[in-house]
Amino acid sequence: MNDTPQTAKYHTGLVQIFTGDGRGKTSAALGTVMRASGYGLKAYIVFFLKGLHEGGEYNSLKRLPGIDYAIFGRSDFMGPQYTTQADLDYARQALAEAKKVILSGEYDVVMLDEINTASAWKLINVEDVVELVKSKPEKVELILTGRHADTRLVVLADQVTELVNRKHPFEKGVDARQGIDY
Repeated sequence: MNDTPQTAKYHTGLVQIFTGDGRGKTSAALGTVMRASGYGLKAYIVFFLKGLHEGGEYNSLKRLPGIDYAIFGRSDFMGPQYTTQADLDYARQALAEAKKVILSGEYDVVMLDEINTASAWKLINVEDVVELVKSKPEKVELILTGRHADTRLVVLADQVTELVNRKHPFEKGVDARQGIDY
């Protein structure tokens, strides 16, 4: 078996959105990034709102070839009612990084994790996100995640997947489990 990945060939990058109140938006998008890595494509992830923390996602990403990422935010950020100037600054920095990376021509796949939530919570202007999507070079695959995807972004996207919560262990008092939920 050949361990060298073949470089995937495609000509048009699309816009994907993973949204909804169900669990798994980031995980689904990371699955696409992982698949891209397996075919020799270069990927970049901009994490909005997450902050640096010990997490399985970051530990795994460090081991996969061709994947770069940047983390912006506080690990203890809980919602729009707790927004500080630092949170606004982190979100603006993340948006600037996203724009730089998308337009660089260096990456095949760019994932903007929690950008929908950042715009819904008014940490960044959704019009700036719309312009970013519209400015995407043709060959870049762009993935947006987070709850509350704005209708304008949904209209621009080529694929929209809405994850719906039907049942969740938290409802039975089960805490988040290391290695499974984070």
